[in-house]
Amino acid sequence: MSSKYLSSLSDIDRAQLEKRLHQTQKGKCFICEEEIDLELHKDTLDIDHIEALSQGGKDNVENFALAHSHCNRSKQAANLRIARILAHFEKTKEKIEREEQKSPSLRHILSQHDGSKNDFKITIENDVVKYSFSESGDNKIYQSYIITDKQSGFRSFFAEIPLEYIFHDEKINPRGIAQESLRKLLEEFFRGRPQLQIALSRLLTKKENSGSGVYDDSQINKILVFDGQHKIAAQILLGTRKIPVRIFIDPNLDVLLTTNTNAGDQLRQVAFDKSIKRQLGHSLYTDRISRYQQDHNLGEDDENFSERDLVSHFRGEAREVKRYILDYVRNSITQDRDNLLREYIDFEGKGKKLPISYSTIDKTFYSLFLCKELLNTAINYRADTGENPRQLEIQQVVKLMNLIAEEIYKDKYDLELGVNRIENRLRDGENIPEVHLRAVRMSKEEIMYNWLQYIQTVISQYFAIQGKTISPDGYFQEPFPEQLWENIKKFLHNLAGLSLWSNKELSATLFGGRQNNDYWEHIFKTGETIDGKKILTKELNVIEMIRG
Repeated sequence: MSSKYLSSLSDIDRAQLEKRLHQTQKGKCFICEEEIDLELHKDTLDIDHIEALSQGGKDNVENFALAHSHCNRSKQAANLRIARILAHFEKTKEKIEREEQKSPSLRHILSQHDGSKNDFKITIENDVVKYSFSESGDNKIYQSYIITDKQSGFRSFFAEIPLEYIFHDEKINPRGIAQESLRKLLEEFFRGRPQLQIALSRLLTKKENSGSGVYDDSQINKILVFDGQHKIAAQILLGTRKIPVRIFIDPNLDVLLTTNTNAGDQLRQVAFDKSIKRQLGHSLYTDRISRYQQDHNLGEDDENFSERDLVSHFRGEAREVKRYILDYVRNSITQDRDNLLREYIDFEGKGKKLPISYSTIDKTFYSLFLCKELLNTAINYRADTGENPRQLEIQQVVKLMNLIAEEIYKDKYDLELGVNRIENRLRDGENIPEVHLRAVRMSKEEIMYNWLQYIQTVISQYFAIQGKTISPDGYFQEPFPEQLWENIKKFLHNLAGLSLWSNKELSATLFGGRQNNDYWEHIFKTGETIDGKKILTKELNVIEMIRG
C-alpha cells in the first residue's frame, strides 16, 4: 500500500527524511543492518513502513525506516521487524550451510542467544519434582507435579525453562529449521497470538535409566528438546528468554525415538519431510545394532553379524528394521561431506532456489541403484580392505553423484536464478543462460529417472562384456574399474550436450508441464514424442554415447 505522506514530500524534504532516518538507525539498513552510504547508495534506497499499513501501521515518520532497495524489495515479510529477523537468519543459514553443509537447527539459534549452557538437576518426592536455576542467579526452588502415562509408563512434568538450560536433541530430531515455517510462526507470535502446542523434551538423570543400548554421558542432566524447535526458535528470535516445555523423565530412548518417527511418518501427527525420516531411520538402525550387541554380550566394536541376523533378532519389527537399514544407506550417501550433489538438493521440499528435491533423489538414485535385499555377510565384512558391500555401495553412489554434479551443476547452475517459474520467465523474454536451463530441465524427476536408467544400462553392459552376471540393484556393491567410470563420464558429457536441454522453443510444449516417466522413456527410445513430434535427431544409443 503506497504512502500518502511520502507522496506529498518534495525531493528536498525526502532527502532530509532519509538523513534523519539514517542518523536514527546509526547509518545501518533497517533490514540487513549493513552500512548505508547516502551518497553511494543515493538511488538505491527505500523508505518503507515498519508496520505495514495493511496490518494497522500508521502513515507517519515514527513508522518509517530506511533500507537498501534490494533488501526491501526482496524482504520475506511485510513487517520490517520480522523482515530484519529473517534477514539475520538468512545470514546464519548461509554460514552454517557453508561451514557444516546442513541447515541451521535450534542448536545454532540457542548458541547465538546464550542458551544451552547449564545442566538441569531435579529431586523427586511423592510425584513432585523440584528444581532450581541457580547457575543463572535464580535460587528459588520450583516444583511441578509428575504426570504418568498409563499406557507407556512414561513420566513427565511441565515447566517454564530459561534458554540457558535448553538443548536441541539432534538424535531424535535431526531436522534443520525450515525458513518458511519459521516466517509464519514469527508473524503469528509477533501479532500477539499464543503458542498452542507446547515443546517436548527429555531429561536423562542417570545413564542406566535411558533404556537404550546407546549411552552418551554428555546428555545426562540436559533438557533435550526433540519436538517444537520451530516454535522455540521463533519465540527466541522475538526476544523470549523462558520457554514452556513438557519434560519426559528418563524415557526409554528406543521407544521415544520410534514414537517420534511414527508421528512423522505413519501417524502423520508431525510433518516430517522424507530426508528427516531417513535420518531418523539411520538413528534407529544404530540403536538396533547396539541392542543386538547388548543382547548377545558383544563388544561395541564387534559387528560380526549380518543384516539378516539383525532382522531375525528383531522379528517382531522385521519390516521396520529392514527400512532402518536402507535409511542408513540413503542417509549416509546424502550426508556424506564429499557429496558435491548435496549442494543442489532441496531437503525441505519447499524452496525455489535448488533444482533437485530430496524426493526426486529418493525416487531415482535410491530406487535404481541401492540393493534392497538384506545381506548375509557380516556388517564388518572386509571393512578393513575397502570391499565391504554396503560401504562400497555408499562410496560409489556418492562418486556417481559427484560426476553428475561436475558435469551438470557445478559452476553452471545459478542459485540466484533458481527454478521458480523458469520456463515462464524464459517465454517472457528473461535471459536464462543455457547451462542453467539445462540443469533445471535435467533435474525434473521424470526426466532424471529415465536418463539414470541409461547409466544403469552403461553399467550392466560393461559387466556383461566382462562375463559377470549381477543383479541390477547390486551393481554398486561391486567395485567399478576405472574404465567403467570413464564410460559413465563420457555418457554424461554427451547426454548434457543434447540440444533439447537448451532449446527455448520447447519451453511451452515439452517442458511446459510435468510429464510421466513413460513419456520420457518413449522420447529417449525413439527420438520423438508419443504424438510423433521430433525431439532428438535419433534415439539414445548407449554404445555411441560412450564412444563419442
